[in-house]
Amino acid sequence: MSDFLVVGGGIAGAAAGYFLAPYGRVTLLEAERTPGIHATGRSAAVFSEYYGNDRVRSLTRDSRAFYEDPPPGFTDTPLLTARGVLALETPGTADDFDAALKSGADAPRPAVELTPAEALRLCPALRPDAFRRVLHRPGTRDIDVDATHRGFLRALRAAGNAVVTGARVRALARRRGLWHADTPAGEFAAPIVVNAAGAWADRVAALAGARPAGLTPRRRTAAIAALPPGTAAAGWPLVCDVADTFYAKPESGGLLLSPVDADPADPGDVRPDDLGVALALERVNAVTILRLRHISHAWAGLRTATPDDTPVVGPDPDLPGFAWLAGLGGYGIQTAPAAGALLAALVAPGAPPPTTPGATPARGRVLPLK
Repeated sequence: MSDFLVVGGGIAGAAAGYFLAPYGRVTLLEAERTPGIHATGRSAAVFSEYYGNDRVRSLTRDSRAFYEDPPPGFTDTPLLTARGVLALETPGTADDFDAALKSGADAPRPAVELTPAEALRLCPALRPDAFRRVLHRPGTRDIDVDATHRGFLRALRAAGNAVVTGARVRALARRRGLWHADTPAGEFAAPIVVNAAGAWADRVAALAGARPAGLTPRRRTAAIAALPPGTAAAGWPLVCDVADTFYAKPESGGLLLSPVDADPADPGDVRPDDLGVALALERVNAVTILRLRHISHAWAGLRTATPDDTPVVGPDPDLPGFAWLAGLGGYGIQTAPAAGALLAALVAPGAPPPTTPGATPARGRVLPLK
């Protein structure tokens, strides 16, 4: 028996287990043979304090210290590297540009408007006649997703906790003060269960008799395009438009593209949208001189969010011992350290009170940030 069962081994579950471990024995139950393959392992994550609503930005800010100075032994490589973002005002997006400039003004490194010449110095591949204005978000950085995810899981195991793969929860019931999870890998029990099952979180809630959080898994398509021979792009910023219809950033010797799609999808192994890949190519070619044609690899991942795009963190008031860490949407990697710490503060006996602003009981049946 454990003190905590964590359902889900993606970034949310891994962070939950890591931050719960100081307060008791953790058993993490992962449905697949490899943790994190549906969303975490397919993320092109950046650390952006310009991104998301106020609650998301609070979690992101509270995660920065962990990423900049992770605990000893957590990783042997930096988790953050410089990137920056250039957001273009393309035809018809003037209002979006003004809103983005205003929204980014209060970031620790404020968003600023650049001249076209300044933008071209950062990314020489831009087509000057394709945009009117350009916004720079200098504080955006790349996150080493794999190192972060592996760091959480490695530390969890090193502290004597269990990460059980091939353990999809088939039944979840509370008996005599303990939650019992039936899986193909056996039955596991603990007084507290954390629902960190990503796209499957509402299904896990249904097994426990909890009301759903209204989570919607959405597909995000991405692809790697080959760069023209001799193109040195590694130091370029991420380039997008302020209307969020595409982004492109250097990756694996090529350019990672996305049409920023968010189509509802059933939980599972989603496939990339061919039309989306074509649209991403078209939109990037419209604002650059690159003339990209060849796609070396395309994939898709799931981003699961609540209706108001705010993560669900904390105990369910209707079910003793049942807690949530779900609905992290497109912010799961950048908010994982603070979200995991907040979850532990809210559910672990003996944990100090949460430090994240607004972490108090709130609307409805769960405890999201308020």
